[in-house]
Amino acid sequence: MQRLGAILAGGTGRRFGSDKALALLGDKPLIAHVAARLGPQVESLVVCGRDWDGLPRLDDRPRAGLGPLGGLCAALTHAEALGMDAVLTAPVDAPTLPRDIAALLARGRAPAVLAGQPLIGLWPSALATPLARYLADTSDLSVQRWVTTVGARRVRGPILPNINTPNDMAVLAAAL
Repeated sequence: MQRLGAILAGGTGRRFGSDKALALLGDKPLIAHVAARLGPQVESLVVCGRDWDGLPRLDDRPRAGLGPLGGLCAALTHAEALGMDAVLTAPVDAPTLPRDIAALLARGRAPAVLAGQPLIGLWPSALATPLARYLADTSDLSVQRWVTTVGARRVRGPILPNINTPNDMAVLAAAL
């Protein structure tokens, strides 16, 4: 299976108070941690919603301002154009992403998401057009709603830290 890895990094960091992707965990920004974890599990890697370290950037599809689903749609469209089978997604704030998340999500049918973390998912690239249609026809940009709409499996796995504030980041840094 040919997989595109997509880091969902287009958020504004309102709750975090600054650019979350560039927040340091140890000596590296969060986005670098995610790239290091996601990259070995895929054939190629892109960043949705921002520029980063020589990786290809994808802008939201079908238009800007759609949140994570716009990034997912861009990644699915890109993967489909490249003839890749699926997209493995992770948000920019998942620095402890399991090194075997692709294998965990691939056990069974796709689409599949990590239970409690729907931005960590394995999505067939054939969902590019259905997601573009969905985004054109709805104002509901909830990732959970999309997961339900396409019948994505919720796979039990490790519980990852939720990083929404600088305090959340400090707690994670102290635990590592």
